[in-house]
Amino acid sequence: MAGISPRELVPFVFVVLWSTGFIGARYGLPWIEPFNLLFLRMLLTLFLFLLLIGIFRAKWPDRRQAGHQMVVGLLIHAGYLGGVFTAMKLAMPAGIAALIVGLQPLLTTLLARLGMGQRLLIRQWLGLFVGLAGVTMVLGSGLSGRSFVLQPAAVAAAFFALVSISVGTLYQKRYGGQTDLLTGTFFQYLATALCMALLTTGTESGEINWQPELIGALLWLSMGLSVGAVLLLMLMIRLGEVSRVASYFYLVPPLTAIEAWWLFDEQLSVLALAGIVTTVVGVYLILRTPVRPLRPKGAGQL
Repeated sequence: MAGISPRELVPFVFVVLWSTGFIGARYGLPWIEPFNLLFLRMLLTLFLFLLLIGIFRAKWPDRRQAGHQMVVGLLIHAGYLGGVFTAMKLAMPAGIAALIVGLQPLLTTLLARLGMGQRLLIRQWLGLFVGLAGVTMVLGSGLSGRSFVLQPAAVAAAFFALVSISVGTLYQKRYGGQTDLLTGTFFQYLATALCMALLTTGTESGEINWQPELIGALLWLSMGLSVGAVLLLMLMIRLGEVSRVASYFYLVPPLTAIEAWWLFDEQLSVLALAGIVTTVVGVYLILRTPVRPLRPKGAGQL
């Protein structure tokens, strides 16, 4: 597209890739337990990253940097994915889980404002709440007419996922900037694989029904999500403000709804379509206006 640089296209490619995560899970989970799926996904991803590291001769981090990346992996990957899958395992509807995790841009922005000295304009705060309203409209339209009982443990797991990915994004921004993207992300997945191994051996039966849908889902979740989308996410965190990066997650649930309509014939209501438009408006408000840095205390006038 004329006038758009490759760097400007990165967030939108990321959104498309990230939005397919729920679709891949839907194809795979009927044939395997959730933590086992995540464990196998991590093993395949580690193998792929070793190949990429060898091809590009990426520099390995020192022990301190590797430790930081493992913390990021436990937060952004193990905590987030583990929390979401635990909530769904405890009978929480996927829409409710996604709605709770959809609070991430608000929480990340609040934490960035409090801890990293980023100041948002009123217009951007409005965009955050408009985006959240759009996500609520999309997911709420799919829950109308359904009855369910939310277990406290399921709610706690979903909010654990929300806090994990929000804190992990900020942690990566603060401590991960000097680490090579390939080797740094390798250590993230190494920590995640160890965590998933403990979870699946401790809580699941290990039964697997190898079907084409499961194999395809596993390959896509590893290559498209764990390699493609996550590398783009790490790059976006490194290059941009965390509040701006987090706002792109608002586009994921609406796009996932469109993909589910296309692949699984899930109908989009008028409320869902209105929510998609509302979400896009919210993201536009956030991205249109730059973030203002806080002035250090005692700074004089120019």
